[in-house]
Amino acid sequence: MGKLLKEQFGSLFQKVLSSLNARLILGGVIFYFVSLIILGISFMPKEIDIREDQPSPRDIFASQGIVFESEVLTEAAREEAARAVRPSYKLDTDVLPALEGDVRHIFSEIRGIKSLGQQADIQAEETTGERTVEEREKVFRLQELGLGVPEETLRFVIRTEMEKLDLTEQRVLQLLRNSFSTGVQQSALGETRQLLIQQAVETEEIPVELRQVAVAIIERLELKPNFFIDHVLTARERQQARDDVIPVQVRIRQNEKIVGMGDVVTAADIEVLQKLGLLRTRSSYTSLIGLALVLLIAFVLLLFFLYQYRRQVLMVNEHFILLGMLVVIGFGLIRGINAINIGGSAEVVQLVGYLVPLAGVTMLVAVLFEPKLALFLAAVFAIFTGIINGNQLEYAICAFISSVTGVYSVSRLSSRTDLAKASLYIISANVLTILALGLLLNYNLTMFSVAMPLAVFNGVLSSIFTIGSLPFLETTFRITTSLKLLELSNPNQPLLKRMLLEAPGSYHHSILVGNLAEAAADAVRADSLLARVGSYYHDVGKLKRPYFFIENQLTAENPHDKLAPTLSNLIILSHVKDGLELAKEYGLPEVVKDIIAQHHGSTLVSFFYNKAVAQAKNGRDDPVSEDDFRYDGPKPQSKEAAIVMLADSVEAAVRSVQKSNPGRIEGTVRKVIREKLEDGQLEECDLTFKELDVITQAFVKVLSGFFHSRIEYPDNVLKEIERRKKDANLHKQPTG
Repeated sequence: MGKLLKEQFGSLFQKVLSSLNARLILGGVIFYFVSLIILGISFMPKEIDIREDQPSPRDIFASQGIVFESEVLTEAAREEAARAVRPSYKLDTDVLPALEGDVRHIFSEIRGIKSLGQQADIQAEETTGERTVEEREKVFRLQELGLGVPEETLRFVIRTEMEKLDLTEQRVLQLLRNSFSTGVQQSALGETRQLLIQQAVETEEIPVELRQVAVAIIERLELKPNFFIDHVLTARERQQARDDVIPVQVRIRQNEKIVGMGDVVTAADIEVLQKLGLLRTRSSYTSLIGLALVLLIAFVLLLFFLYQYRRQVLMVNEHFILLGMLVVIGFGLIRGINAINIGGSAEVVQLVGYLVPLAGVTMLVAVLFEPKLALFLAAVFAIFTGIINGNQLEYAICAFISSVTGVYSVSRLSSRTDLAKASLYIISANVLTILALGLLLNYNLTMFSVAMPLAVFNGVLSSIFTIGSLPFLETTFRITTSLKLLELSNPNQPLLKRMLLEAPGSYHHSILVGNLAEAAADAVRADSLLARVGSYYHDVGKLKRPYFFIENQLTAENPHDKLAPTLSNLIILSHVKDGLELAKEYGLPEVVKDIIAQHHGSTLVSFFYNKAVAQAKNGRDDPVSEDDFRYDGPKPQSKEAAIVMLADSVEAAVRSVQKSNPGRIEGTVRKVIREKLEDGQLEECDLTFKELDVITQAFVKVLSGFFHSRIEYPDNVLKEIERRKKDANLHKQPTG
């Protein structure tokens, strides 16, 4: 039973691994969790468990130096600033006019009562000598106003002149304006009323009786406050005061005592312990969850990027594993360098974030894969550099600029020494970036003196890391980089040396084909370096029997004249197979082997086929099958292989053109390309008709330079040139 389950599990495991999607998911999950473990170490909660407002069970010291903005102390400072702001008041402009209206209304009623029956009294007095309306009736009506003054005072009011009454009204209104124009709060209403009464009593401009009336009116008025707290403005001013508070920076030095045994733990102490990662709190777990989510987003975006722009990485297991390893190594460098303690003050300790050599990883990605992918990873690494270094933006900025500089410095390599030169560019970028950030963040001289050497070490470490690991990665994961191709293009390569000595015609033909293929690949944005190197090696199979190929025949004797066309055809066809064997023997990369195998596709060897057909018609041989005279293929699968095929055929065709000129060259090029197209040799690569036209123009331009027509000088002109050369040599001889 156990054996059966084991076999079933093994079968299921093999089935899972045989599925591309399953392998990608499994690999992505593995790389994700490895990266999360590496990055999440600093977010894991520790064993200390203390609480605010409780005594500490032991002495607690800082395990490292840190600098951070204290939310607790900053909030306390903001609250203190807000409390220091006095309330702002606003004046209610409707209260005073209302009070003035009440005063005017009372005096208006007094005037009305005072003038009651005045006209009738005047007429009656003129006829009878007596008034019809008695004074006591007016007193009675004044008493109904509720002023509460003695009757004698009311009689005085009735008898006094109207001007004095008007003056009394103006003085009461003036007293109200004096008190309420600057504002009166609720708490000051009683005091204000007493002051108004006192001022009315002390007004000497009006008679004592009218002062009593003024006091009575003031006492009758319903005073209201007209000075209130402006809660909106006050809240705005207090918020502004809070915003003006600069965040409180807390510096904790390594081994500094945070809290002693028995000391009551404050909120500020709790915050320090959280920043140091020494406290087991809910925030520790939420931070870890947040890190996991950000990392998950980064991995998903990376997979989308690969699927959209670099799907080949997902299709080839070795490439996918290599990229995953480089990503993990990048995260490992971020976390590992961050754990280094360079000593000194808290500000200096934090500067170790500038030492992370992420440019080395991105340069490897650029060389092994492509610059676009390296730029994407540069952004990802920069984000996590900032997160791991306490969410400090300056370290993320420096990491991004350093990585991008490294990518651009290796985007067009011409030799491995360019990797060493890249360190100079990275150092320059780091120094300038740290200088700018230091000025922006007010670094002191000590911080600059530490940060600048770290910038230099960063560039050196990045270059050393790239140079040291690149050959190993190239060999282990069978990736052909531009550096490897550049090395293969060196004429001192053993296989190229053999071609030059043993098959010089094929060697020079390959060089010309390389120039044609490189120009055409550049024109259609293909890999021009691969096209050139593939061209150099596409005919290495001719080394087995060099003199059976016309370009290597130094005499007029052609060995094929003595062979049957079928045998000659086998010799010609075998140079592809022989080339693959030599490529394997000399360790040429797969991409070059593919070009060797595909540079003829399934093309027909027409010369020997036609010769065999002619002999069969004459009855000398058996009937001929066209398939026997075709190369085994495969047809070109890439743009580079197709370009090499076309360049190979075009160079041979144009070489045979008599009295070549640009017109004949272009006609020959178009004819060759059309024949390849009609024969179906280009149907498995992704070249478009537009690109074929661009390739044609590139071929014509290069070939016109190779096979340009030369001026034929007349004999008399040649003799004159020779004579002038001899005269020049005589003048150069020393005299005496």
